[in-house]
Amino acid sequence: STRTRPCRSCVRGDTQRACTAGARHPGQVPGGRQEKQAHPRPKWDNKLQYLLSCIGFAVGLGNIWRFPYLCQTYGGGAFLIPYLIALVFEGIPLFYVELAIGQRLRRGSIGVWTAISPYLGGVGLGCVTVSFLVSLYYNTVLTWVLWYFLNSFQSPLPWSSCPLDVNRTGRFEAECQASSTVSYFWYRQTLNITADISDSGSIQGRLLACLAASWAVVYLCVIRGIESTGKAIYFTALFPYLVLTIFLIRGLTLPGAVEGLIYLFTPDILQNPRVWLDAATQIFFSLSLAFGGHIAFASYNPPRNNCEKDAVTIALVNSMTSLYASIAVFSVLGFKAGELSTEHGLQTMPTNHLLFPEGHEVECPEVHVHPQPKCDLVSAGGGDVSGTGLAFIIFTEAILHMPGAPGWAVLFFGMLFTLGLSSMFGNMESIITPLLDMGLTHRSIPKEVLTGEWTPEGKQAQWPSRPAEWPPRRLPSMPFAAGGLAHKG
Repeated sequence: STRTRPCRSCVRGDTQRACTAGARHPGQVPGGRQEKQAHPRPKWDNKLQYLLSCIGFAVGLGNIWRFPYLCQTYGGGAFLIPYLIALVFEGIPLFYVELAIGQRLRRGSIGVWTAISPYLGGVGLGCVTVSFLVSLYYNTVLTWVLWYFLNSFQSPLPWSSCPLDVNRTGRFEAECQASSTVSYFWYRQTLNITADISDSGSIQGRLLACLAASWAVVYLCVIRGIESTGKAIYFTALFPYLVLTIFLIRGLTLPGAVEGLIYLFTPDILQNPRVWLDAATQIFFSLSLAFGGHIAFASYNPPRNNCEKDAVTIALVNSMTSLYASIAVFSVLGFKAGELSTEHGLQTMPTNHLLFPEGHEVECPEVHVHPQPKCDLVSAGGGDVSGTGLAFIIFTEAILHMPGAPGWAVLFFGMLFTLGLSSMFGNMESIITPLLDMGLTHRSIPKEVLTGEWTPEGKQAQWPSRPAEWPPRRLPSMPFAAGGLAHKG
């Protein structure tokens, strides 16, 4: 008998075309008998869900607080040149490789690298391990953001003034008056840091509650794999762009915004080799390369999907988002620096009058000028704008100078939370997908149970409780002890 040819539509993964008449489908041998089929792999509901998931995983908190800092450090023009070069010759090719191997082999990071070569299985295992560790501290940042978000529904904002001392005698906390209101709220009322890292302090109950809430939100979003994250990603990936646009429009209408943008894009020399290293590093951080999340996302695509076009599109969207966020951030920081400079100028205004306690005003022939400290956008804006210092100190202080500060705070920290949540989707998929592919558990176990077991907090509950195992068991809650973030003053 003649052998029938395989169905081309099924082999290509094309679900839009009808099957070839009389063709043999995958899993069917000549004669009509069916081969033993593996469990069908889930697939995205549509292409938009896949693109938004990859963009949400790539566009994270680093686009908001690390890229603007690098532009400010080296000058926008001087940094963008090596950044674009690294994007073309480093970022897009590696990103294309991850999407291609995930889509072609249709497995997670461990299965993909093992299929390429058994000696490369450790690369996939390293991706899972790194994603597990990163998800611990990334969700810690989400916990801080959630705490600030919940405290933003107040007027005035809790970091707008110093609290009274413990005796309630009308005096303010001396520690707050010696620093600033935003620094006091961050270091004392939020983290309650200790003087030295060797002092672990005690667990902060309010942050522990926010930690549990953050993990609960992550679990509910990834409970059904891409079936649930594909629905949640519409909001978590698009909401930050809405907020950035609102901040950009508002920031450009504020006084001092132009000065902030001029400072951002004033070019510096390219001779510093550090700028090339930071540009290449930013590409890895920004595109979330080598974590395995993009491999997992691409494994749910049809085999004939145009992943080359996807790689270029996602990489360009990610880079343009970084630049877009930098403009929005520095327009607001320029306004903040102008407001602080005005206040400082009024306090140090030259005068030729002396006012005595009795109320007698005496004119002096000489003009008395108070010492004028150095005043530029960096010093007036609070120093280098990067990391948690930008989100929880510098930008929160800038919001205080804006009309309707509580509303802007809700938008800002809501944006940060959704940005981090989208990145957590990729981290969780890079952990769960390879483990599911390895068949460590029976397929009859509900996916909700598997997700709960393999999230970092759920996995923590499965670890032994012997004294020798105590340090890793406590790892997820360590940042919420008073010594979790030490600060030496």
